[in-house]
Amino acid sequence: MPHTLSSDFLIVGSGIGGLSAALKCASAGTVHVITKKSDTESNTNYAQGGIASVIAQDDSFDLHIEDTLKAGAGLCHRDAVELIVRKGPDAIQELMQLGVEFTRTHDRLDLGREGGHSKHRIVHARDLTGREIERALVHAVKNHPNIRVFENHIALEILTEHQLKKTAASITAYGVYALDIEANRVKTFLSKITVLSTGGCGQVYKHTTNPKIATGDGIAMAYRAGARVGNLEFMQFHPTSLYHPDGQSFLISEAVRGFGAHLINTAGERFMERYSPMKELAPRDIVARAIDAEMKKRGENCVYLDLTHVEAGTIIEHFPNIHRRCLEYKIDITREPIPVVPAAHYMCGGVVTTLNGETDIHRLYACGEVSLTGVHGANRLASNSLLEAIVFANQVFLSAQGLIKKHAITVTDFPEWDDSGTFSTEEWILIEHNLEEIQQIMWNYVGIVRSDLRLERAERRVQLISDEIENFYKKTKVTEGLIELRNIAKAAKLIIRCAKLRKESRGLHYNTDYPNSSDACLNDTIIHNV
Repeated sequence: MPHTLSSDFLIVGSGIGGLSAALKCASAGTVHVITKKSDTESNTNYAQGGIASVIAQDDSFDLHIEDTLKAGAGLCHRDAVELIVRKGPDAIQELMQLGVEFTRTHDRLDLGREGGHSKHRIVHARDLTGREIERALVHAVKNHPNIRVFENHIALEILTEHQLKKTAASITAYGVYALDIEANRVKTFLSKITVLSTGGCGQVYKHTTNPKIATGDGIAMAYRAGARVGNLEFMQFHPTSLYHPDGQSFLISEAVRGFGAHLINTAGERFMERYSPMKELAPRDIVARAIDAEMKKRGENCVYLDLTHVEAGTIIEHFPNIHRRCLEYKIDITREPIPVVPAAHYMCGGVVTTLNGETDIHRLYACGEVSLTGVHGANRLASNSLLEAIVFANQVFLSAQGLIKKHAITVTDFPEWDDSGTFSTEEWILIEHNLEEIQQIMWNYVGIVRSDLRLERAERRVQLISDEIENFYKKTKVTEGLIELRNIAKAAKLIIRCAKLRKESRGLHYNTDYPNSSDACLNDTIIHNV
C-alpha cells in the first residue's frame, strides 16, 4: 500500500459526527475515514441515554431551547442552540431511515426524561442508544462505494504550510500524517477537506466513563496547527459511574435517575433535596458537586443509586445492559442500590468553530465533542451531544461541498514523515508512568472542585511531565502510546490554562477562590497558540 493517499474528504474519527459527515460527504466526492481502533470504538458507542429532540405534542422548540440555555449557565450561543433544536426532528428521521431502531411504545417513539429537561424528549434505544446508532452508521458507511475506512490508524499532525516550511497569510489544512498501527509506518493522507471528529479527552482524568481512545487528539493537533480552542475548563463529570475496586468505570445512565432512582448515602438517606429543589433531576454539575460534597463530608468512597422501589421486571426491561453489566460485579440492581461516583464524561469546550463547523484553519472543519460550537455553554444538557454531532456533521457537509470543486491537490506536495530515531524500551517504561501521574494530578487538582493553589500546582507538575514527553517524542520513532500520551499532556495543559483564566464559578467550573458567578466573566475562554 502506498505511503501517500488522497481523497476529496478526510474524516478523522468514527463516532456519530465522523460517520454522519462521511455519509453526507460521500455524495459529493471520495471519502477516507481514519480511526484509531475498530470502527465502532467511540464515545458514541458508550452513550446510553439517547438523543434529545422535540417529538411530543406537549413539547416545543422554545422549551428545549430554554432548557439548554439554562443548563449552559449563560454561555450558550443562542444561534447554535436554536440550530440543533430546530433540526432535531429531521435528524431523528434521518437516523431512522438509516436503520436505527429506537424504542417504541404503542407504535410511537418512547420518550424518556433526563436531568435539566422540562419535558419527556429523549429518543432512545433501551439503554444502548449510542451502540444502536453506531451499528446503523457503520453498516451504511461500509456499504457506500465512495467511502474507505482505515482502521487502526492514528493521526499525528494536521498538514499545513508548516511542514512545507512556507509562510502564508492564513493557514490551510491539506490532510494529516497518520500512523498505521499494524504496519508500524506513517502515511500521508492528503485531502481537499479535512474534518476532525475525534471525540473528547476523558482519559486526561483518573476516573472517566470514556473509552481508552478518548485522549484529546483533535484538540491537541488543532491547537498545535494554529487553531483556537476554548472553554476547556468545562469538563462535565457524570454524577453516576459504577464504583467498584475491580472494575473500570462505566456509565450508569442519566435515564436511571430520570426513571425515578434515588441518590442515597451509606446511611440510606436521600440527600439531593439539600442541594437542589430538582433533587435527582438537577443538572449534572449540581448533582456531581452534591455527591462530591456528600462523600467528603461523610468520608465515604461512594454514594448509592437506588432503584429497589421499582418493580424488578420494569427495571430489567428499561435497563437491560446496566442490569447485565452490574451483575458481572455481583450487583443486582433490582434488589440492592448501585455504588456510584462521579467520573469525567464530556468536554463542553474544544476547537472553536462557526455555525458551519469551520475552524480558524482554512479547509479544516470539526464536529462532535472535539468542537466548541457554542451549544453547550458552561454545562451540557443531557442527551444534547449526539444531536449536536449529527446536526453539525450536516452543517460541515453543506459548507464543505461548496469548496470541494475549487481546490486541486497533488501527491507530491508534502514530504514523507521522517521516522528516523531510536526507541529505548527502558526509557519508554519511564515515560509511560507519566500517564498515571497526569491523570492523578488532574483528578486531584483540576477535578470537580478547584482552587487557584490547586491549579498552580497542577500546571507546574504537568509542564515538567510534558517537557519530558516532548523530548522523548523528538528523538524516537512514534508509537500509538507515545502519540496518545503527548496529546493527553497537551490537553491537560490546555484545560489547566483555561481554568486559570476563569476567575469565577460557573456551570462545570467551580473554584473555591471565586465561589460565585460574575457578569464580567460572561464570555468564552479562548486560547491561541501564538
